[in-house]
Amino acid sequence: MEVFRASPQQSYLMIDTGRVAQKMAPELRKVYDQMPEPKWVISMGVCASQGGMFNNYGMIQGVDPIVPVDIYVPGCPPRPEMLMYGILRLHAKVEREARLK
Repeated sequence: MEVFRASPQQSYLMIDTGRVAQKMAPELRKVYDQMPEPKWVISMGVCASQGGMFNNYGMIQGVDPIVPVDIYVPGCPPRPEMLMYGILRLHAKVEREARLK
């Protein structure tokens, strides 16, 4: 058993769960760049996927311009079943990519 360390260097999955402000975008990209390969991103909810109802100069409309998103989980807020479905879809995608290599 290993010691748990919550650092970007030891994670392969990023789940973005909310809206992203202009000031937060460079930090989000920095965390993504520190993650080891292979890395995946799940965008959870309408605010993370499209910006939600907050369409102003301080918010970015979705996380797509900052990090590449693999799976979108719909909902506002998304139900726990939808998050599990998104994780299972990501699992299937990872297995499919592993078979292609």
